[in-house]
Amino acid sequence: MEKKELSGCSDIAYKIMFSSPLGLSRSQLFVDFDKSYDRIPHSDINLENSISEIWDQRVQKNGSLFNGKKFRYGGCSQKSGDGSKSYVCLHLGLTDYRTFVGTNLNPSWEKFLVASEDDPAQCQHTSSPLGNGAIVETSDKKIVVLQRSNNVGEFPGHFVFPGGHPEPQDAGIETHEYSKDSKDSELVNKRISQEMFDSIIREVVEEIGVPATSLSDPLFIGLSRRVLNVRPAIFFFIKCTLPSKEVQQLYSNAIDGYESTQLYTVSMTEVEQMTSKMPGCHQGGFALYKLMVEALKNISC
Repeated sequence: MEKKELSGCSDIAYKIMFSSPLGLSRSQLFVDFDKSYDRIPHSDINLENSISEIWDQRVQKNGSLFNGKKFRYGGCSQKSGDGSKSYVCLHLGLTDYRTFVGTNLNPSWEKFLVASEDDPAQCQHTSSPLGNGAIVETSDKKIVVLQRSNNVGEFPGHFVFPGGHPEPQDAGIETHEYSKDSKDSELVNKRISQEMFDSIIREVVEEIGVPATSLSDPLFIGLSRRVLNVRPAIFFFIKCTLPSKEVQQLYSNAIDGYESTQLYTVSMTEVEQMTSKMPGCHQGGFALYKLMVEALKNISC
C-alpha cells in the first residue's frame, strides 16, 4: 500500500504514505482513534526535557502561541469493499502544538526517530500532528496556490495549497475518555472521520475567502509526509464553481488572509514550476493530484 517517492529537490523531499487517485468520499474514510497511537516518550531524558525548553523559548519570543490539541498520525490501513469500492482507515491519537514544536520542529528532530522501515515505528517519539491540504480547482480549471506570510512559524514565504489541521476540539474531542465504551468509540470515530472532511472545507473558506456553497464535497486523494522533520498531511481534491477572477476578488476578505500574502490561480504546469519552493508535504500533495489527473485520463481513454 505504501508508496515512496522523492521530489527532484535535493533539500525538500516527500514520501507518499498512501494514494487514492480516484478519490475517496466521506463514506470510504474511517478513523480508529485510540491512545495506542499517542506519542511514546523518548528514553533520553535530556531529549525529552528539550521539548519544554524549546517551547518556553518560542513563547518568550511570541506570546500569542497557543498550545492546542491536535490529532496525531499513527499510520493507516486499507481494505477493499464490495464491488470496486476501497476503504481507508486512519489511525489517530492525540498530541498538542507544544510537543510538535519540541519534537518535529526541534533542531535535533532526527534524534527522536527510530531506525525502522515501518513509519509509525520510526516516528513513535515525534508529535506528528496530522495536517491537511486541498487542491482547489476553479471553474476555469486553474489551481489555487497561496504564498505564505513572512510572519508564520513554518516555511515563511513559501508556496502552499490551502490547508491547516483537522481540530479535535471541533469534533468534541479533548481526551481519550470518550472512547472507552465500544458504542461511544464508534460514534467518536465517526465524528472524527467527518472532521477530516469538514475541516478542509473550513480551511479553504477561511484562507481564500470563497463561500462554502461554491465548493464540492472533498475527495480524499492521499497522504504525504515531508522527509524534513517527518510532518504528515492528508490531501483532498475540491472543485470550486467560481472562476479564478472571482476567487482572486474574494481573497481580499478572507478571514485567515493574514497567513498569506498572495493568492495565485495557475495552471498545472505553473504549479509544477512553483513546487521547488513548497514544503515537502505540499510537494507530495501535488504529486497526489498528478496521480489523480493521470488516473482520470486513463479512464477517459
